[in-house]
Amino acid sequence: MRLLPSLMTGLLLLAALAWALVPGDAWWTGRMAGTRLELVPGGPVVERTGRVWIDTDAACGAGPRTDPDDCFAILWLLAQGVRIEGISTSFGNAEGAVVAARTQELADRLRAAGFAVPPVLEGHTGPVGPSALPEPAGVQGLRAALAQGPLTVLALGPLTNIAAALEGRPDLSANVQRVVAVMGHEAGHLFHPSEGNGRGIMGHGPIFRDLNVSVDREAAQRVMALDVALTLIPYDAGRGVVIGAADLQDFAQRGPAQAWLVDQAQGWLAFWQKDVGLEGFSPFDWVAAAWLFAPELFDCARVRAEVRLEWAFWVWPRRGLVVDAADAGEVLYCPRTSARLHDLLLAP
Repeated sequence: MRLLPSLMTGLLLLAALAWALVPGDAWWTGRMAGTRLELVPGGPVVERTGRVWIDTDAACGAGPRTDPDDCFAILWLLAQGVRIEGISTSFGNAEGAVVAARTQELADRLRAAGFAVPPVLEGHTGPVGPSALPEPAGVQGLRAALAQGPLTVLALGPLTNIAAALEGRPDLSANVQRVVAVMGHEAGHLFHPSEGNGRGIMGHGPIFRDLNVSVDREAAQRVMALDVALTLIPYDAGRGVVIGAADLQDFAQRGPAQAWLVDQAQGWLAFWQKDVGLEGFSPFDWVAAAWLFAPELFDCARVRAEVRLEWAFWVWPRRGLVVDAADAGEVLYCPRTSARLHDLLLAP
């Protein structure tokens, strides 16, 4: 029984030590000192999106802390009239079977509401190596769509299905107009969206791991090695958009599918309000979807990126997709958005 108070005392001492030794800006913002990216406002200009394939770990409503961002992204793109050829499911926000079921329910509700929803195909339900068999329908469907011509792949989850579909198929890789992935961070950046407004120790909110990389690091490495155009929309890009209770209430009035989705988002909203310390949540995947429709609202830089092990003072070593600000490359990294993006996402 005496162990618990001793443990708590030790944790408080460690927190105090971190407070004393970690630079103030890094503690509050999660940003270590270093070279800042030279972002190009509204660019650089890239070819506009035509046909789109969505690969998703959508699991909205599966649990109280399951984010609804993928589901909002899918609904929003359909509402914009974006030509979506198909949807494949993966894993990350929940187990693969849960993701497949929740994505199918979303599709059924959207179809019943009059949206033209493409087929939902189940992909890999966990990390796999090259040439893994059997190939799920999601991987086969993505290959079939690529065989028909240029295609933009919006990767809202890990890159497992994309790696499986493209490896050993340079003919299909040539038809990838671009892969847009929700991942990546600058070296040393620990993302905690509260930036001092959190409910945690000394106002430090929870740190968000780079989920889509962490659940399948090898797939990220394999896609990075392919000759395909790549855009990274990191969590940092979502920081400028906050979806609050009033936003959701208005959104729910637009139809039964929207009302259902808002209901699934209530647990996630409560988590951000209680634990993160903000009045609403940042819709990371929804923001990434908006890049397909309005890239001019994003500030980006061309960078080099690699999956590598990082050390940080107050967390365990982690392996993530790191962009190098000092060495420009071919990956487009878009960490900052226009203030107009919030209104675009929520426009009727």
